[in-house]
Amino acid sequence: MKNRIKELRKQLGLRQEDLAERTNVTRQTINAIENNKYNPTLELAMRLAKLLHTPVEELFLLDE
Repeated sequence: MKNRIKELRKQLGLRQEDLAERTNVTRQTINAIENNKYNPTLELAMRLAKLLHTPVEELFLLDE
């Protein structure tokens, strides 16, 4: 599963640390998600989508 977290995070001027703090995870978790090495829980995915002002289905994209 791919995602647009890094792109949207940068558009909002947020660092990985900022996003991690606001979602109660580590910066390493945000980094792993951005690099498609970890798929977040549904709860975390929804928190990320809300913070990045985008629907969860536009934030995460299934591989075809």
